[in-house]
Amino acid sequence: MKILVLNCGSSSVKYQLIDTDSQLALAKGMVARIGMSGSVLTHKPHDRPETKVSAEILDHIVAVEYVIAYLTSTNHGVIKDKKEIDAVGHRVVHGGEEFKESIEITPELMSTLRSLIDLAPLHNPHNIRGITACQKTLPGIPQVAVFDTAFHHQIPPYAYIYGIPYVFYKRYGIRRYGFHGTSHQFVSDRAADMLGRPITDLKIVTCHLGNGASISAVKGGVSVDTSMGFTPLEGLLMGTRSGDMDPAIILHIMAREELTLHESNTLLNKHSGLIGISGVSSDMREISNAAHKNSNAKLALDVYCYRLKKYIASYAAAMGGIDALVFTAGVGENSSEVRALTCENLEFMGIKIDSKKNMTAVGMEMDISVDDATVRTLVVPTNEELVIARDTQRLVETRKKK
Repeated sequence: MKILVLNCGSSSVKYQLIDTDSQLALAKGMVARIGMSGSVLTHKPHDRPETKVSAEILDHIVAVEYVIAYLTSTNHGVIKDKKEIDAVGHRVVHGGEEFKESIEITPELMSTLRSLIDLAPLHNPHNIRGITACQKTLPGIPQVAVFDTAFHHQIPPYAYIYGIPYVFYKRYGIRRYGFHGTSHQFVSDRAADMLGRPITDLKIVTCHLGNGASISAVKGGVSVDTSMGFTPLEGLLMGTRSGDMDPAIILHIMAREELTLHESNTLLNKHSGLIGISGVSSDMREISNAAHKNSNAKLALDVYCYRLKKYIASYAAAMGGIDALVFTAGVGENSSEVRALTCENLEFMGIKIDSKKNMTAVGMEMDISVDDATVRTLVVPTNEELVIARDTQRLVETRKKK
């Protein structure tokens, strides 16, 4: 099957056309600055050079039309006609408690998705906009919603309930949901393959470290805890997000600085984390480069790795042991320094990494453990798009059999 995978943001559409038989991304790219001046489409067929085009792209419908045009173009395309697209898989950030797995999109589903906007006002509206654009541009082609939250739906109540009056959970759905589910699912499955063991026998801690970052405890192939919570703000220190903090802090700052709710939300999500502590950047590469000469950059790096180390140990305790530790996403796959600092002093848990292997493992799949380590430390490049494509194929084929 040829599956078009879309990840729609407020002003962007990221896409891949994946052949699920070969698991090859035939083409990938992004439309950026939708609705703004200087809109750009970047398109890369798997077997040809990347191309960029500037255009007036006013909305997501026009963006999807451009994507289809380039996928089918004579010079840059990988298919001859849009009818070759068998289905579309959409990344949808929040499925609430209603959606515990991927689902084919119907009018009834769209209505439910709109009811979940309050849980993810920064993400779900744009995901819905992408679905609507595809319905207009690719009529009659099956579409599937794949939720970031779905992989975490089996987290037990004692791990997802917060210490506030229970009525707020019943009334507003306030609980831990978790995110980056497709990434944690992919890398934990891949880790089991690398170790040559059934995932049902394994206890794995997966660390998705990008500009947004989360960590999950995966026991027997099931997520039993994860660091992001009701929103993606909770948990690890991130590029621009604060992560865990005393909730009274923001109340104190709001009172002292006379901040509105919107300003406070922006402070915690856009101006905190690495950029907030360092004052240098939200990019770990720039933080690492500056750390030897800038004390705040060094502090940001130390806080980042210290919090990650604590979560790894606590999740091993929550599962009653650990067989493998996995690093993935932009920072996890590429920063040997973050991996080294994080794993330092975890030898008591059986986590021991080989410094030479660690330095070599840049953006590649590798076991970076020393030979006698009882816990295997792995670098696994994530592939969330492939998870979305596989789920989409499964649902479409199931429907056809009925």
